[in-house]
Amino acid sequence: QVQLVESGGGLVQAGGSMRLSCAASGRTFNTYVMAWFRQAPGKEREFVAAISRLGTTTRYADSVKGRFTISRDNAKNTMYLQMNSLKPEDTALYYCAAKLTVLLSTTNSDYDYWGQGTQVTVSS
Repeated sequence: QVQLVESGGGLVQAGGSMRLSCAASGRTFNTYVMAWFRQAPGKEREFVAAISRLGTTTRYADSVKGRFTISRDNAKNTMYLQMNSLKPEDTALYYCAAKLTVLLSTTNSDYDYWGQGTQVTVSS
């Protein structure tokens, strides 16, 4: 089992940058595929990005491709999301998630463990 804690959210102006972190408990972090999802008010939770267990493969939603970068540091049990060129439509509660199977899934229900979320607000 793994526990996930997000940090790094806040308020930023459009065009700005922000880096989110997801700290994981336990000593088996490198056995999990990790991902970021987000949920805006009144909308369903949506996939943002995923990264393989060793960090060699990544996958992005079209809406963030070229602006966001997912990475992980297995020695620190931490995953990151670097967000650049932020837009007001990026405003959401951002969640990190983990799963044991190898597929970099974009589907919520495929992920076994979730953090509590960190709020990102982008002002216009």
